[in-house]
Amino acid sequence: MTTVLGLVFLALMVIGAPIAFAMLIAGLVAVWLKPGLSSLVVMQNLFSGLDSFPLMAIPFFILAAELMAGGALTDVLLKFAARLVGMRRGGLGHANILTLTFFSGISGSALADAAGPGAMLIKMMRKAGYKDAYAAALTASTAIVGPIIPPSIIMIVYAMTDNSVSITGLFLAGVVPGFLIALSLMVVNHIVSVRRGYRSSPELLDPAPLLRLFWRALPALMLPVIILGGIHLGIFTPTEASAAAVLYALLVGRFVYGTLQWNMLPAILFRSALMTASILFIVATSAVFAWVLTVGQIPQTMAAWIAGMSLSPIELLIAINVLLLLVGIFIEPLPGVMIMVPILGPLAEAAGLNSLHFAIVVIVNLTLGMVTPPVGGLLFVTSAVSGVRMGPMVREMVPMLVALFGVLMLLTFVPAFSTWLPGVLGYQH
Repeated sequence: MTTVLGLVFLALMVIGAPIAFAMLIAGLVAVWLKPGLSSLVVMQNLFSGLDSFPLMAIPFFILAAELMAGGALTDVLLKFAARLVGMRRGGLGHANILTLTFFSGISGSALADAAGPGAMLIKMMRKAGYKDAYAAALTASTAIVGPIIPPSIIMIVYAMTDNSVSITGLFLAGVVPGFLIALSLMVVNHIVSVRRGYRSSPELLDPAPLLRLFWRALPALMLPVIILGGIHLGIFTPTEASAAAVLYALLVGRFVYGTLQWNMLPAILFRSALMTASILFIVATSAVFAWVLTVGQIPQTMAAWIAGMSLSPIELLIAINVLLLLVGIFIEPLPGVMIMVPILGPLAEAAGLNSLHFAIVVIVNLTLGMVTPPVGGLLFVTSAVSGVRMGPMVREMVPMLVALFGVLMLLTFVPAFSTWLPGVLGYQH
Protein backbone atom coordinates (compact mmCIF):
# COMPACT_ATOMS: atom_id res chain seq x y z
CA MET A 1 0.00 0.00 0.00
CA THR A 2 2.76 2.44 0.86
CA THR A 3 4.64 1.55 -2.33
CA VAL A 4 1.55 2.42 -4.37
CA LEU A 5 1.11 5.60 -2.32
CA GLY A 6 4.69 6.73 -3.03
CA LEU A 7 4.66 5.86 -6.73
CA VAL A 8 1.32 7.54 -7.46
CA PHE A 9 2.32 10.61 -5.44
CA LEU A 10 5.65 10.98 -7.27
CA ALA A 11 4.03 10.43 -10.66
CA LEU A 12 1.46 13.15 -9.99
CA MET A 13 4.14 15.54 -8.76
CA VAL A 14 6.21 14.93 -11.90
CA ILE A 15 3.29 15.83 -14.18
CA GLY A 16 2.69 19.02 -12.20
CA ALA A 17 -0.42 18.17 -10.17
CA PRO A 18 -1.04 20.45 -7.16
CA ILE A 19 0.39 18.81 -4.06
CA ALA A 20 -2.97 18.63 -2.25
CA PHE A 21 -4.54 16.70 -5.13
CA ALA A 22 -1.44 14.52 -5.46
CA MET A 23 -1.70 13.47 -1.80
CA LEU A 24 -5.46 12.90 -1.97
CA ILE A 25 -5.38 10.84 -5.18
CA ALA A 26 -2.37 8.82 -3.99
CA GLY A 27 -4.18 8.07 -0.73
CA LEU A 28 -7.36 7.05 -2.55
CA VAL A 29 -5.52 4.71 -4.92
CA ALA A 30 -3.50 3.13 -2.07
CA VAL A 31 -6.63 2.49 0.02
CA TRP A 32 -8.60 1.22 -2.99
CA LEU A 33 -5.91 -1.36 -3.79
CA LYS A 34 -5.66 -2.58 -0.18
CA PRO A 35 -8.02 -5.54 0.45
CA GLY A 36 -10.35 -5.09 3.40
CA LEU A 37 -10.18 -1.29 3.48
CA SER A 38 -13.14 0.87 2.52
CA SER A 39 -12.65 4.13 0.62
CA LEU A 40 -14.77 5.73 3.34
CA VAL A 41 -11.66 5.88 5.55
CA VAL A 42 -10.32 8.54 3.19
CA MET A 43 -13.38 10.72 3.80
CA GLN A 44 -13.15 10.08 7.53
CA ASN A 45 -9.53 11.21 7.61
CA LEU A 46 -10.27 14.25 5.45
CA PHE A 47 -12.77 15.46 8.04
CA SER A 48 -10.84 14.32 11.13
CA GLY A 49 -7.80 16.18 9.79
CA LEU A 50 -9.79 19.41 10.10
CA ASP A 51 -11.55 18.55 13.36
CA SER A 52 -9.23 20.59 15.54
CA PHE A 53 -10.04 23.73 17.52
CA PRO A 54 -6.58 25.36 17.02
CA LEU A 55 -7.12 25.28 13.24
CA MET A 56 -9.83 27.91 13.70
CA ALA A 57 -7.01 30.41 14.26
CA ILE A 58 -5.91 30.12 10.62
CA PRO A 59 -8.87 31.91 8.94
CA PHE A 60 -8.86 34.61 11.62
CA PHE A 61 -5.14 35.39 11.26
CA ILE A 62 -5.52 35.46 7.47
CA LEU A 63 -8.48 37.84 7.76
CA ALA A 64 -6.60 40.08 10.21
CA ALA A 65 -3.72 40.37 7.74
CA GLU A 66 -6.10 41.21 4.87
CA LEU A 67 -7.83 43.87 6.98
CA MET A 68 -4.50 45.41 7.92
CA ALA A 69 -3.36 45.43 4.29
CA GLY A 70 -6.66 47.08 3.30
CA GLY A 71 -6.04 49.66 6.00
CA ALA A 72 -2.89 51.05 4.27
CA LEU A 73 -0.66 49.14 6.67
CA THR A 74 2.02 48.42 4.07
CA ASP A 75 2.44 52.10 3.21
CA VAL A 76 2.72 53.10 6.87
CA LEU A 77 5.29 50.39 7.67
CA LEU A 78 7.30 51.14 4.54
CA LYS A 79 7.59 54.84 5.37
CA PHE A 80 8.70 54.04 8.91
CA ALA A 81 11.21 51.40 7.72
CA ALA A 82 12.59 53.73 5.02
CA ARG A 83 13.03 56.55 7.53
CA LEU A 84 14.75 54.15 9.91
CA VAL A 85 17.29 52.62 7.51
CA GLY A 86 16.70 54.30 4.13
CA MET A 87 19.57 56.76 4.31
CA ARG A 88 22.14 53.97 4.52
CA ARG A 89 23.80 52.38 1.49
CA GLY A 90 21.26 50.07 -0.09
CA GLY A 91 18.59 51.79 1.99
CA LEU A 92 15.61 50.73 -0.10
CA GLY A 93 16.77 47.09 0.09
CA HIS A 94 17.02 47.42 3.87
CA ALA A 95 13.56 49.02 3.93
CA ASN A 96 12.25 46.05 1.91
CA ILE A 97 13.62 43.59 4.48
CA LEU A 98 12.39 45.59 7.46
CA THR A 99 8.91 46.15 6.00
CA LEU A 100 8.39 42.45 5.24
CA THR A 101 9.73 41.56 8.70
CA PHE A 102 7.21 43.93 10.30
CA PHE A 103 4.44 42.58 8.08
CA SER A 104 5.33 38.98 8.93
CA GLY A 105 4.18 39.72 12.48
CA ILE A 106 0.69 40.11 11.04
CA SER A 107 0.26 37.80 8.05
CA GLY A 108 1.87 34.50 9.12
CA SER A 109 2.23 33.52 5.45
CA ALA A 110 5.28 33.81 3.19
CA LEU A 111 3.21 33.70 -0.02
CA ALA A 112 0.92 36.49 1.23
CA ASP A 113 3.94 38.67 2.06
CA ALA A 114 5.51 38.13 -1.37
CA ALA A 115 2.30 38.68 -3.34
CA GLY A 116 1.10 41.68 -1.31
CA PRO A 117 3.67 44.15 0.07
CA GLY A 118 6.46 42.31 -1.74
CA ALA A 119 5.06 43.18 -5.17
CA MET A 120 4.88 46.89 -4.24
CA LEU A 121 8.43 46.87 -2.84
CA ILE A 122 9.83 45.30 -6.00
CA LYS A 123 8.31 48.10 -8.11
CA MET A 124 9.84 50.74 -5.84
CA MET A 125 13.28 49.11 -5.96
CA ARG A 126 13.08 48.86 -9.75
CA LYS A 127 12.20 52.56 -9.99
CA ALA A 128 15.13 53.46 -7.71
CA GLY A 129 17.62 51.71 -10.02
CA TYR A 130 17.93 48.30 -8.42
CA LYS A 131 18.32 45.39 -10.80
CA ASP A 132 14.94 43.71 -11.38
CA ALA A 133 16.20 40.20 -10.62
CA TYR A 134 17.95 41.39 -7.44
CA ALA A 135 14.81 43.12 -6.14
CA ALA A 136 12.75 39.98 -6.77
CA ALA A 137 15.39 37.71 -5.17
CA LEU A 138 15.64 39.89 -2.06
CA THR A 139 11.85 39.99 -1.68
CA ALA A 140 11.46 36.21 -2.07
CA SER A 141 14.27 35.53 0.41
CA THR A 142 12.86 37.92 3.01
CA ALA A 143 9.31 36.57 2.65
CA ILE A 144 10.33 33.31 4.34
CA VAL A 145 10.34 35.26 7.62
CA GLY A 146 6.52 35.26 7.38
CA PRO A 147 5.99 31.74 8.79
CA ILE A 148 8.75 32.11 11.40
CA ILE A 149 7.91 35.34 13.23
CA PRO A 150 4.55 34.93 15.01
CA PRO A 151 1.72 34.58 14.29
CA SER A 152 2.49 31.64 12.01
CA ILE A 153 0.11 29.31 10.21
CA ILE A 154 2.79 26.61 9.95
CA MET A 155 3.40 26.75 13.70
CA ILE A 156 -0.31 26.26 14.41
CA VAL A 157 -0.31 23.14 12.21
CA TYR A 158 2.94 21.92 13.80
CA ALA A 159 1.53 22.22 17.32
CA MET A 160 -1.54 20.31 16.16
CA THR A 161 0.73 17.55 14.78
CA ASP A 162 3.11 17.33 17.75
CA ASN A 163 1.50 17.46 21.21
CA SER A 164 4.86 18.00 22.93
CA VAL A 165 4.88 21.70 21.96
CA SER A 166 2.35 24.48 22.49
CA ILE A 167 1.37 27.12 19.97
CA THR A 168 2.47 29.87 22.36
CA GLY A 169 5.86 28.25 22.94
CA LEU A 170 6.39 27.91 19.19
CA PHE A 171 5.36 31.52 18.56
CA LEU A 172 7.93 32.72 21.09
CA ALA A 173 10.61 30.35 19.78
CA GLY A 174 10.29 31.88 16.30
CA VAL A 175 10.97 35.51 17.28
CA VAL A 176 14.79 35.42 17.54
CA PRO A 177 15.32 33.12 14.49
CA GLY A 178 13.09 35.41 12.42
CA PHE A 179 15.12 38.48 13.27
CA LEU A 180 18.37 36.55 12.70
CA ILE A 181 17.21 35.77 9.16
CA ALA A 182 16.32 39.43 8.55
CA LEU A 183 19.70 40.57 9.92
CA SER A 184 21.63 38.10 7.73
CA LEU A 185 19.80 39.37 4.62
CA MET A 186 20.58 42.97 5.59
CA VAL A 187 24.27 42.07 5.69
CA VAL A 188 24.03 40.54 2.20
CA ASN A 189 22.10 43.56 0.92
CA HIS A 190 24.73 45.95 2.32
CA ILE A 191 27.59 44.08 0.64
CA VAL A 192 25.80 43.90 -2.72
CA SER A 193 24.69 47.54 -2.50
CA VAL A 194 28.23 48.76 -1.79
CA ARG A 195 29.53 46.87 -4.83
CA ARG A 196 26.75 48.09 -7.15
CA GLY A 197 26.15 51.56 -5.75
CA TYR A 198 22.53 50.93 -4.77
CA ARG A 199 20.89 53.62 -2.66
CA SER A 200 17.42 54.53 -1.44
CA SER A 201 14.57 56.19 -3.30
CA PRO A 202 14.65 59.98 -2.60
CA GLU A 203 10.85 60.33 -2.69
CA LEU A 204 10.49 57.54 -0.15
CA LEU A 205 12.59 59.32 2.47
CA ASP A 206 9.85 61.07 4.38
CA PRO A 207 11.28 64.24 6.02
CA ALA A 208 8.92 63.85 9.00
CA PRO A 209 10.65 63.18 12.33
CA LEU A 210 11.28 59.51 13.07
CA LEU A 211 9.27 59.69 16.28
CA ARG A 212 6.18 60.91 14.40
CA LEU A 213 6.46 58.07 11.84
CA PHE A 214 6.98 55.56 14.64
CA TRP A 215 3.88 56.87 16.40
CA ARG A 216 1.86 56.43 13.19
CA ALA A 217 3.22 52.89 12.65
CA LEU A 218 2.74 51.91 16.31
CA PRO A 219 -0.88 50.63 16.01
CA ALA A 220 0.24 48.22 13.27
CA LEU A 221 3.38 47.16 15.14
CA MET A 222 1.32 46.49 18.27
CA LEU A 223 -0.70 43.65 16.73
CA PRO A 224 1.88 40.86 17.30
CA VAL A 225 2.58 42.31 20.76
CA ILE A 226 -1.12 42.13 21.64
CA ILE A 227 -1.35 38.56 20.33
CA LEU A 228 1.70 37.26 22.25
CA GLY A 229 1.11 39.40 25.33
CA GLY A 230 -2.57 38.45 25.57
CA ILE A 231 -1.78 34.74 25.27
CA HIS A 232 1.09 34.91 27.78
CA LEU A 233 -1.00 36.82 30.34
CA GLY A 234 -3.83 34.30 30.02
CA ILE A 235 -6.30 36.82 28.61
CA PHE A 236 -7.08 34.55 25.67
CA THR A 237 -6.01 31.30 24.01
CA PRO A 238 -4.13 31.35 20.66
CA THR A 239 -7.41 30.70 18.83
CA GLU A 240 -9.19 33.47 20.72
CA ALA A 241 -6.17 35.71 20.04
CA SER A 242 -6.73 35.28 16.31
CA ALA A 243 -10.32 36.53 16.67
CA ALA A 244 -9.10 39.46 18.81
CA ALA A 245 -6.58 40.24 16.04
CA VAL A 246 -9.42 40.53 13.51
CA LEU A 247 -11.32 42.97 15.73
CA TYR A 248 -8.17 45.01 16.37
CA ALA A 249 -7.27 45.11 12.66
CA LEU A 250 -10.81 46.22 11.77
CA LEU A 251 -10.81 49.02 14.36
CA VAL A 252 -7.30 50.22 13.47
CA GLY A 253 -7.87 50.16 9.70
CA ARG A 254 -11.25 51.91 9.92
CA PHE A 255 -10.90 54.35 12.81
CA VAL A 256 -7.15 54.92 13.33
CA TYR A 257 -5.80 55.00 9.76
CA GLY A 258 -9.20 55.72 8.23
CA THR A 259 -8.37 53.97 4.96
CA LEU A 260 -10.40 50.79 5.42
CA GLN A 261 -13.80 51.40 3.85
CA TRP A 262 -16.86 49.25 4.51
CA ASN A 263 -17.30 48.57 0.79
CA MET A 264 -13.85 46.89 0.79
CA LEU A 265 -15.00 44.15 3.18
CA PRO A 266 -16.65 41.79 0.62
CA ALA A 267 -13.43 41.56 -1.42
CA ILE A 268 -11.34 41.14 1.74
CA LEU A 269 -13.62 38.37 3.02
CA PHE A 270 -13.53 36.63 -0.37
CA ARG A 271 -9.70 36.66 -0.53
CA SER A 272 -9.49 35.43 3.07
CA ALA A 273 -11.96 32.60 2.41
CA LEU A 274 -10.08 31.56 -0.72
CA MET A 275 -6.72 31.44 1.05
CA THR A 276 -8.24 29.65 4.07
CA ALA A 277 -9.84 27.02 1.84
CA SER A 278 -6.58 26.30 0.02
CA ILE A 279 -4.62 25.96 3.29
CA LEU A 280 -7.20 23.79 5.05
CA PHE A 281 -7.57 21.57 1.98
CA ILE A 282 -3.82 20.88 2.13
CA VAL A 283 -4.15 20.11 5.87
CA ALA A 284 -7.03 17.68 5.19
CA THR A 285 -5.29 15.83 2.36
CA SER A 286 -2.06 15.69 4.40
CA ALA A 287 -4.01 13.87 7.10
CA VAL A 288 -5.06 11.22 4.57
CA PHE A 289 -1.48 10.84 3.33
CA ALA A 290 -0.09 10.63 6.88
CA TRP A 291 -2.73 8.04 7.85
CA VAL A 292 -1.76 5.73 4.97
CA LEU A 293 1.92 6.09 5.94
CA THR A 294 1.07 5.21 9.54
CA VAL A 295 -1.02 2.17 8.55
CA GLY A 296 1.88 1.05 6.39
CA GLN A 297 4.22 1.32 9.43
CA ILE A 298 6.52 3.76 7.58
CA PRO A 299 7.14 6.11 10.54
CA GLN A 300 7.89 3.18 12.83
CA THR A 301 10.16 1.49 10.27
CA MET A 302 12.13 4.68 9.54
CA ALA A 303 12.43 5.47 13.24
CA ALA A 304 13.77 1.99 13.97
CA TRP A 305 16.21 2.19 11.05
CA ILE A 306 17.62 5.57 12.09
CA ALA A 307 17.70 4.55 15.77
CA GLY A 308 19.68 1.47 14.77
CA MET A 309 22.41 3.73 13.40
CA SER A 310 23.13 4.94 16.97
CA LEU A 311 23.65 8.57 15.92
CA SER A 312 24.66 11.21 18.45
CA PRO A 313 22.27 14.19 18.84
CA ILE A 314 24.51 16.34 16.61
CA GLU A 315 24.76 13.63 13.94
CA LEU A 316 20.99 13.13 14.10
CA LEU A 317 20.40 16.87 13.61
CA ILE A 318 22.71 16.91 10.59
CA ALA A 319 20.91 13.91 9.09
CA ILE A 320 17.52 15.51 9.73
CA ASN A 321 18.70 18.77 8.15
CA VAL A 322 19.81 16.99 4.99
CA LEU A 323 16.57 14.99 4.80
CA LEU A 324 14.32 18.01 5.35
CA LEU A 325 16.22 20.19 2.88
CA LEU A 326 15.67 17.52 0.24
CA VAL A 327 12.01 17.07 1.19
CA GLY A 328 11.47 20.84 1.25
CA ILE A 329 12.56 21.17 -2.36
CA PHE A 330 9.56 19.15 -3.51
CA ILE A 331 6.94 19.51 -0.76
CA GLU A 332 5.38 22.69 0.64
CA PRO A 333 5.95 23.39 4.37
CA LEU A 334 2.40 22.58 5.55
CA PRO A 335 2.21 19.03 4.16
CA GLY A 336 5.90 18.63 4.95
CA VAL A 337 5.20 19.25 8.64
CA MET A 338 2.24 16.86 8.72
CA ILE A 339 4.13 14.08 6.96
CA MET A 340 7.62 14.38 8.48
CA VAL A 341 6.98 15.40 12.11
CA PRO A 342 5.26 12.11 13.11
CA ILE A 343 8.29 10.30 11.69
CA LEU A 344 11.09 12.50 13.05
CA GLY A 345 9.52 13.77 16.29
CA PRO A 346 9.94 10.51 18.25
CA LEU A 347 13.58 10.27 17.10
CA ALA A 348 14.32 13.79 18.34
CA GLU A 349 12.62 13.02 21.66
CA ALA A 350 14.58 9.78 22.06
CA ALA A 351 17.83 11.67 21.36
CA GLY A 352 17.01 14.16 24.11
CA LEU A 353 16.59 17.17 21.82
CA ASN A 354 14.55 20.09 23.12
CA SER A 355 11.16 19.92 21.39
CA LEU A 356 11.01 23.68 20.65
CA HIS A 357 14.55 23.68 19.27
CA PHE A 358 13.74 20.72 17.05
CA ALA A 359 10.47 22.34 15.90
CA ILE A 360 12.23 25.53 14.78
CA VAL A 361 14.87 23.51 12.90
CA VAL A 362 12.09 21.63 11.09
CA ILE A 363 10.06 24.77 10.29
CA VAL A 364 13.04 26.82 9.05
CA ASN A 365 14.25 23.85 6.97
CA LEU A 366 10.92 23.32 5.25
CA THR A 367 10.38 27.07 4.78
CA LEU A 368 13.76 27.35 3.06
CA GLY A 369 12.41 24.89 0.51
CA MET A 370 10.08 27.67 -0.68
CA VAL A 371 13.06 29.54 -2.14
CA THR A 372 15.08 26.50 -3.21
CA PRO A 373 14.89 25.69 -6.94
CA PRO A 374 13.43 24.02 -8.87
CA VAL A 375 10.04 23.81 -7.12
CA GLY A 376 10.10 26.63 -4.52
CA GLY A 377 6.63 28.16 -4.25
CA LEU A 378 7.96 31.62 -3.37
CA LEU A 379 10.07 31.62 -6.53
CA PHE A 380 6.99 31.14 -8.71
CA VAL A 381 4.89 33.72 -6.85
CA THR A 382 7.63 36.35 -6.86
CA SER A 383 8.41 35.69 -10.52
CA ALA A 384 4.71 36.14 -11.36
CA VAL A 385 4.23 39.42 -9.47
CA SER A 386 7.55 40.93 -10.60
CA GLY A 387 7.67 39.74 -14.21
CA VAL A 388 11.25 38.50 -13.64
CA ARG A 389 12.25 35.17 -15.14
CA MET A 390 13.20 32.39 -12.73
CA GLY A 391 16.80 31.92 -13.95
CA PRO A 392 18.10 35.48 -13.31
CA MET A 393 16.27 35.63 -9.98
CA VAL A 394 17.83 32.38 -8.74
CA ARG A 395 21.31 33.55 -9.77
CA GLU A 396 20.86 36.76 -7.74
CA MET A 397 19.63 34.68 -4.81
CA VAL A 398 22.85 32.66 -4.38
CA PRO A 399 24.48 34.89 -1.68
CA MET A 400 21.12 35.14 0.09
CA LEU A 401 20.75 31.35 0.16
CA VAL A 402 24.26 31.09 1.61
CA ALA A 403 23.25 33.51 4.38
CA LEU A 404 19.98 31.65 5.03
CA PHE A 405 21.74 28.28 5.28
CA GLY A 406 24.27 29.91 7.63
CA VAL A 407 21.41 30.98 9.92
CA LEU A 408 19.99 27.45 9.72
CA MET A 409 23.32 26.05 10.93
CA LEU A 410 23.33 28.54 13.83
CA LEU A 411 19.82 27.51 14.80
CA THR A 412 20.77 23.84 14.52
CA PHE A 413 23.90 23.92 16.67
CA VAL A 414 22.98 26.72 19.11
CA PRO A 415 19.60 25.75 20.65
CA ALA A 416 19.53 28.94 22.77
CA PHE A 417 18.48 31.00 19.73
CA SER A 418 15.20 29.05 19.74
CA THR A 419 14.78 28.26 23.44
CA TRP A 420 15.97 31.41 25.24
CA LEU A 421 12.84 33.57 24.86
CA PRO A 422 10.33 30.78 25.60
CA GLY A 423 12.45 29.76 28.60
CA VAL A 424 12.49 33.32 29.99
CA LEU A 425 8.68 33.45 29.75
CA GLY A 426 8.17 29.98 31.18
CA TYR A 427 7.55 27.91 28.04
CA GLN A 428 10.19 25.18 28.07
CA HIS A 429 8.35 23.00 25.52
